[in-house]
Order: sequence, then structure tokens, then C-alpha cells
Amino acid sequence: MREFADAIRAGASGEALEAIPLPKTYRAAYLRREDTSIFDNMATRDKDPRKSLKVGQVPTPELAPDEVMLAVMASSINFNTVWSSIFEPVSTFGFLDRLGKSGSLWDRRHAQDYHVLGSDASGVIIRVGSSVRNWKAGDSVTIHCNYVDDQDPSAHDDSMLAANQRIWGFETNFGGLADLAVVKANQLMPKPAHLSWEEAAVNALCNSTSYRMLVSKNGAAMKQGDVVLIWGATGGIGGYAVQYVLNGGGIPVGVVSSPDKVKLLQDMGCEAVIDRSEKGYRFWKDEHTQDETEWRRFGKDIRSLVGEDPDIVFEHPGRSTMGASVYVAKKGGLIMTCAATSGYMIEYDNRHLWMKLKSIKSSHFANYREAYEANRLIDKGMIHPILSKSYGLEEIGEACYSVHHNQHEGKIGVLCLAEEEGQGITNDDLRLKVGEDKINRFRR
Repeated sequence: MREFADAIRAGASGEALEAIPLPKTYRAAYLRREDTSIFDNMATRDKDPRKSLKVGQVPTPELAPDEVMLAVMASSINFNTVWSSIFEPVSTFGFLDRLGKSGSLWDRRHAQDYHVLGSDASGVIIRVGSSVRNWKAGDSVTIHCNYVDDQDPSAHDDSMLAANQRIWGFETNFGGLADLAVVKANQLMPKPAHLSWEEAAVNALCNSTSYRMLVSKNGAAMKQGDVVLIWGATGGIGGYAVQYVLNGGGIPVGVVSSPDKVKLLQDMGCEAVIDRSEKGYRFWKDEHTQDETEWRRFGKDIRSLVGEDPDIVFEHPGRSTMGASVYVAKKGGLIMTCAATSGYMIEYDNRHLWMKLKSIKSSHFANYREAYEANRLIDKGMIHPILSKSYGLEEIGEACYSVHHNQHEGKIGVLCLAEEEGQGITNDDLRLKVGEDKINRFRR
């Protein structure tokens, strides 16, 4: 793969890239089936991704007609990588086995005793399948992770509702934390030309998720003036959510965990910020009992900042916050939920939901149209990456550990074939217009 990397840096044509022979193996970050029990009977926090994640050579898979091979220049860490690496809530080898049993020759490739992870990537196409249209070798692209068979009727209207919908690099093999990746052509999007490889690589999963949750008709369809409470407002999806609320004329109320993060939000233009570490909220009296008086205190703090209750709650921590989220939402308000990073067995007081006509609406990643539109806004310099730090692929364990223990802000990038940060920028004029202060806001 190093020959591909050198050719890409030299500006080689698509024809030149196609003339380079594919290697029989490539470097990847992967899990081994034989390790799935190494964390048995351990608390979640004690499970260490550095012990399960390996970096080494894996076989190069065959290319299906509707797929492309990508020379991966950079990737990123998402929470699904953390979940995979600690085998929670289940081992992802079960996903690969089910995909392998679905009948297709191409699906059977995924059921291996190794799992190449990664649900984000930026890079250059080096091979195209025989049925690929609109894309060619040499194109610089970013990848969204909605892996779906678009020949299935259930995949149309909204492909996130498809019977066979999966998340690439989590529920499939051959993901983006590697020097080479295999993706379907309907996962491809143009790489924003004013961004480096690592800046372009961190956006697709989290940015698309936030777009669907807040902007899309499949989510909250936020309107001007809406008050939006954003948990983890400097985190992977929260950092994009704040930008969408501000761009759309809404009023963000960001919840963060330190004074540094308060300052970061204020620099972004989010005036209403709650530092939960300062406030010391204890929504749970103990493991089994929530405290409504703390919900009330939280709601009072929100009203003191913006004068009213939230129209929309951008909810993703799950168990630790859902009771409070349901309580503080405005009468008739909406709780948009997409994850449960603190636990998925949630509890809330249903009286505050039904008697005040509130709604809980679920969201999961984004369909191709939503991901493409979200990428377009980045390409236009209207939404900015929230990259805070980059690691090399050989440091994948440390990178994953930092996300597992919330030691980061924004997104963590991973350099794959890119030898150093800052490579891959091809539109300096747009970058100058957007401004380094916005592009690098999270890199403090």
C-alpha cells in the first residue's frame, strides 16, 4: 500500500493507480475471534481496548461489482469502535456471522476470524467494481457508514429502515481503520477539498447523525427559534449539533463537564452553557432510584439561561440522563435519542411524557441523501470538523482508550496512509476564507 500512498502524494492519475498491483495483504486494526472472552466478568470501565485491538496484516478481499477499493489516508474513532473493542454489549463477530449466512458470495467474505474495524474514512479510490457508476479511480472521497443493499425494496424511501441495513466497520468487515477499505459505491461522498485527510475523515458518522437528528424531516425538523438542549455539547455528535442549531436559527443550550469546555462552546457562539461538574447534579440517588428534585433544579437552570424549557432535547447518554431529559422538555416537546453511551436500559417518569404530550423519537445514523447533504455543508465551509487530536494507526489502542474514558473533546482522528497531518488540502482559497480558527477550534 505504500506504493499507492506515494503515487497519491505525487498526484498520480486514476489510470496510474489502477496500474499498481493490489497487495495480497494490507495493514489494519482488527479484533480476533479468539479474544472475545478476555473481558468476561469485568466492569465496563476496566475493559481495556489496548489489550484487544491488534494492528497487522490481513488478507485483501475480493471486490464485488457494486464496490470500490479505497486507499485509506485517514480514519477516526467512534463509540462503536469502543463497543467492538470491549465486546459490549455483544461481540461484533455475531454481526459478521449473520451477514455471512445471508446467502450472497460477497456477504460470506465478511464472516472471518478477524474483524477490521472503523466506520469513517477519507482516501482515494484505487479500484472500482464493474457496476460502479459516477465514481472512478483517482477520486478523493469520504465514506459514510450506512451499508445497505439498494436492490432490496425495503431500502427505499428511507434506507435506514431497510431490512438489511448495517453500519460499515461495525456490523460489517473491512472497515476504515486500515490502509485499504472495501465500501459500496453508495457510501461514497466527495472529500471536502479545503480539509486535510484527517480533518475530512472525522466527520461523516457524527456529522450525518446530528444532521438527521436535528435538520432532517426524519428527525426533529428544527425551526428557527427552537431551544435545543444538547448533552455532551463538545463531544463527537454534540459539537456538530451546536453548529446545526446555530446555523438554523435555533438557541442551543450546551451541557458540558468542565470550564474548558464551557469556554470552547462560548467561542463557537453558544451563549447558554451548563457545566454539570460545577452544578453537581445527581439525577440518581442510587443505582435504582432517580431524584426528581434534581430534574427540577436542572430545569430551573435551563430557564434561567434562556427563559423557557427546551423544544428539543438532543439525547444520547441514555440511562444517566433520560429521566431528566423527559422532565425538562417543554410541554409538547421532543426528545431525540440516538444512543445510550451510559447504559441502554433507560428509565423515566411516564407521567411527565404523556400528561404533557411530549414525544420520544429515535434516530440512527443517516440515509445516503442526509449524509450527502451533511457532507455538502462541510464542503461549503458552513459546518466545520471537530478534530481535537490525531493518532497513528499503530496507536489505535491508545486512541480507542482515550474515547472509552472520555479523555477527549470532539473527534479523534487516525492517520493511516497519510504519513503526517495536514496533507490532502487542494483548495487553499476556501480554507483561507473559512479560517483556521474555525477549522481547528477543537485543537487547543
